[in-house]
Amino acid sequence: MGRQDGLSARELFRPGRGIAYDDFLLLPGHIDFHHSAVDLSSRFTKRITLRLPFVSSPMDTVTEHKMAIALALQGGIGVVHYNNAISEQVEEVKKVKRFENGFITSPVVLSADHSLADVDAIKAKFGFSGIPITEDGTLKTRVVGIVTNRDIDFEPDRKRKLREFMSTDVLTAAAGISLAEANRILRTSKKGKLPLVDREGRLVSLVSRRDLLKNRDYPEASKDDKKQLQVAAAVSTRDEDRERVAGLVEAGVDAIVIDAAQGDSIYELRLLEYLKKEHPAVEVIAGNVVTSDQSRRLIDAGADALRIGMGPGSICTTQGTMAVGRAQATAIYFTSRVARERDVPVIADGGISSIGQIAKALSLGASGVMMGFMFAGTQEAPGEYFYENGVRLKRYRGMASIEAMQVGGDKRYNTQADDRKIKVAQGVSGAVVDKGSMLEYVPYLVQGLRQSLQDMGIRNIAALHVALDDGSLRFERRSIAAQVEGGVHGLHSYKEAPLGFRA
Repeated sequence: MGRQDGLSARELFRPGRGIAYDDFLLLPGHIDFHHSAVDLSSRFTKRITLRLPFVSSPMDTVTEHKMAIALALQGGIGVVHYNNAISEQVEEVKKVKRFENGFITSPVVLSADHSLADVDAIKAKFGFSGIPITEDGTLKTRVVGIVTNRDIDFEPDRKRKLREFMSTDVLTAAAGISLAEANRILRTSKKGKLPLVDREGRLVSLVSRRDLLKNRDYPEASKDDKKQLQVAAAVSTRDEDRERVAGLVEAGVDAIVIDAAQGDSIYELRLLEYLKKEHPAVEVIAGNVVTSDQSRRLIDAGADALRIGMGPGSICTTQGTMAVGRAQATAIYFTSRVARERDVPVIADGGISSIGQIAKALSLGASGVMMGFMFAGTQEAPGEYFYENGVRLKRYRGMASIEAMQVGGDKRYNTQADDRKIKVAQGVSGAVVDKGSMLEYVPYLVQGLRQSLQDMGIRNIAALHVALDDGSLRFERRSIAAQVEGGVHGLHSYKEAPLGFRA
């Protein structure tokens, strides 16, 4: 056999040299399969396997229940942020766990005195327009009608009242019936929505015909043993967050992410010991770490997965502010090598801004990628859209930005509740372009990632890690000129859709 082109990972990552994603490429392999045959299943923790290696970051502009639901439906998992009260985070987790049950427990309602424009606004914000009508537009009074697209689509005057258009012959069912019975009623009645009401006729929950299709449309959804969607949640290392953990566990959370910017601390080790003793059924992701020694300490303390990254995020300034951290590609390679020896998955956190960088993180030993920037700006991300210079945007901020720290983001730094009045920012606030719905965006990412692994000649992530370890996966350093050559160049002007997805 002749000399192989390129370098093995061991040769590429020589000690003492920090390498970022853009500093290298993977060399192509032999293709003897279609990209649809690529299996992206991978472990999130020791005991949780996902169909997609996608994890949403616990940031208050990225992950609440809508993001977690959309990602879990497609095979990934969301990590609900903790920049909120315990009861609020617990409720976010409960909404995810309840979702696949088929009952919409917090339905949007209007009154007969609302206008068609109000329905338009709800459709623009939430994506649906089948809305129950109650006496006063709240859940406290009786259902008196329902309005759907068919009732209002062709009316030009959007100021007219809903009482002129709503259907008053509303099919309802008693709250407390089973999902199977609710589904049977919807099928036989051929209605789009079924309001479930109490004895006084007040709306308790709603079942949608669209929800009947979810199991068919999302066969790879991440589910637990009870067939509920899986969800993770973040907590800090502070002692008072043990109460938060108890609430999350009671709500059914599948995994706890200990959210610390520097996870190799006595605070995190104590919390890990507590979690494994008091809540052994819940998987714990520990971090963030970037070195082999850090990884060993957290694994020894019981971590079920490691979160890797210190400073590579697009809104993170830790490396410049603190002069501490590590180039992300180097961090993933060395930590994952240690973790694989102990059969512990690692999650690459931060610095992902393209499909190629997802592929690179996985090729260096990561079992999953945690993304903030990539998912910020989607319909399911928290926050409202706004326009700036004609561009539709959403807020995106680092949890170490001054703005986020003022409402609790500083909990991820090794401080106790009142020991640091002066806040040193390690992140910024900004805005990102609208990326549309996760239900369209994730399939785009999946398609690209499958094609990337196909180009490598690799059929699945497990095989990718085997090739990494045996040296058959080949890498090559890129000079600055090579990086320029590999991008768009030589044009007078060009137009590029954000992330190659939306125009």
